[in-house]
Parts: sequence; C-alpha cells; structure tokens
Amino acid sequence: MNPSAACVAELTIAPEPGADAAALAARCTGAWTVHGIAELERTLDTLAIPGDREVVIDAAAISALDTSGAWLLHRTARALGQQGRTVRIDGLRPEFDTLLRLVASRQVTPGGAPPARPGIVATLGRQAWADWRNTMGFMSFIGEAVIALLRSAAQPSRIRWRVILHNMQSAGFDALPITGLLSFLMGIVIAYQGADQLERFGANIFIADLVGLAMLRELSPLLTAIIVAGRSGSAYTAQIGTMKVTEEIDALRTVGVGPFDLLVLPKMLALAVVLPLLCVYTDIAGVLGGMIMAQSKLNVSFDVFLRRFEEALVMSDYLTGLCKAPVFAMIIALVGCYRGFQASGSADSVGRQTTLSVVQSIFLVIVVDAVFSIVFNLLDL
Repeated sequence: MNPSAACVAELTIAPEPGADAAALAARCTGAWTVHGIAELERTLDTLAIPGDREVVIDAAAISALDTSGAWLLHRTARALGQQGRTVRIDGLRPEFDTLLRLVASRQVTPGGAPPARPGIVATLGRQAWADWRNTMGFMSFIGEAVIALLRSAAQPSRIRWRVILHNMQSAGFDALPITGLLSFLMGIVIAYQGADQLERFGANIFIADLVGLAMLRELSPLLTAIIVAGRSGSAYTAQIGTMKVTEEIDALRTVGVGPFDLLVLPKMLALAVVLPLLCVYTDIAGVLGGMIMAQSKLNVSFDVFLRRFEEALVMSDYLTGLCKAPVFAMIIALVGCYRGFQASGSADSVGRQTTLSVVQSIFLVIVVDAVFSIVFNLLDL
C-alpha cells in the first residue's frame, strides 16, 4: 500500500452490517486534515443518498483530524440532517470528539432570507431617535458640567489652577501665530474685494468702515472660534477619548479624582479666558491687513484710515463681537469634551469622535452666531 494513501481522507457508504435495511453506514478513513480532504470535499458536494434512511457515520478509522476536517465532518452530518435523516457519529476518538464539538459550537447556522432594507420612513425615524438621544446626552453633559462648576465655585480649593494655566497656554498663546496670520489675510481679502467697488464711486475712505465692521462684529470672533474648534476642540476630544479607551478615566474615578474637575472644567475656564483675548488680537491683525491693502490699492494712508476708523465705529460694534467669544468658547470646550467621553472600544472610535467634535463645534458656532445677529438686529445694536 502506498504510504501516502493513508493521508487521503475517504468516506464510503454501505448498508450497516447487522442492522435493518433502513440504516446506512458511512465509514470514514484516512487523515481528515487540511491536506487530505481536498478531493473528498469535492466528492461530498455531489453526494446523493437515496431514500430517507438513518445514517451512522463510523469515524473509528480516522487517523488524524484537524479543524478543517472537523468542519467538513460536521458540515456533512448537518447536511444529511437537513435532508430529514437521522445522523449519528460513532467511534470518534475522545480528542477528535472534543474538536468536533468545538467546531459545532462555533458553526454559524445559516438563516433565511436577508432582512429587508428599512424604508425611508424607518430610516428617518431611526436617525431622528439617534439624534434625539445624542441631544439629550449632550444636555445631560452640560448639566453635569454646570454642577461641577458651581461646586468648584463654592470650594475654590478644588480648582486646578496649574491645569488651567497649561490649557491657556496650549489653546491661547500657542494659537497666536495661526489666528493672527489668518485674520491678517482675511483683512487683506476684505479690503481687496471692496476696493474696486469703492473706488468706482470715489468712496475710498469708506474702506475703513468695511474692514472695521466686518472684522470686529463678525469675522474676527467667528474665524477665531473656527480655528480654535479645529485646533483645540479636536485635541480635547482626542485626549479624553484616548484616556477613555485606555481606561485611564476609570482609574481616575477609582482613586477619587472626578473627571469633570480634572478634564472638563480646566478646559472650559481656559477657553473662556483666552478666546476673548484671541479675538482682540485677531481684531488688530485683521484691521492691520485692511490698512495695508487700503494704502496699496486705494492710496488711503494709515493716519487717514485710523481717523475714519475711529469715526465710523462705536464701542457697541466692538463689544458685540467680543461678547460672542465666551459663548463660542463654552460650545467648543463642551462639545470637544463630550465627544471625547463618547469614544469607546478602539482608536478608530477616537478618530470618529474627533471628526464629529470639529464638525459639530463649527456647526453650533455658526448657528449661535446667526442667533446673535438676529438678536442684535432686534435690539438695534
């Protein structure tokens, strides 16, 4: 006998000896391993057993069995059982029987037809419900943050000043170059776009009105908030999300340190302080860019520009832009921290929550800015 023949798995079917004619014996021989079942698997795919006889699988002669062979043996028994036959496996070694049971316990039973795709109404309903739950979760988070803030105000010793100063440096001082540059360029763009129209009507001097009102009332606080949301808000989400995934937040709770006191309040307070200061800085940078373009494009000197700027603008124009900054700061800090606490499972979740943090922060900042504009219009400010 060829020694390699013992490595080939075989299955032969014949009437069971000593039994009635209603039973068939399926005798398994050889090595039922990944190397020996290739030909047998093709044979079993075309196997047809007439009638509805009971099938007894005699596995005593199986010399070797691995996961692939156990899977094929289980699949064969299950296929015969699905045809309405009674199937019994006899003679399997104890260690092989344990492997077969393990494979059977992990076998996915095929279901029926795939579920129908939900309709438009069902999809909208699920999305609306998910958005509602997310909104309620965010409102609950705001409530917890307010409670933690009031508790810290009642007990100033709970405030972590070192962490606040660190966040002021990272969110404020380190953001000066990018916010100043973009605001400066925005002032140049506004002056450049308005210069042609003003020059056409001989109203060159009104370039100061255009740049001053646009930057101080709207663009400076809005642009600064968007930059901070993309820069600091995303960093808040990534930091807290990573701590959540690595279970550092659970460790903080275990040692008695409140996550809100250490992670949320310092960021809220730091942004509430630095964002108005950044707005003042970007106001100056934007007006400076407009002044340079006004002199270059319209021959309006710095001295003339500043005199007209002082006449055209009043204190309310400056304050209406500045009062938006703390509100924007709270939105960015709360959304960034909330999304960080929503991360779970893996680093992929941290990435998704970081993206959501930036998108939702910018969206809410623009919505609130529109609300401010409506309120200021009603108040004639």
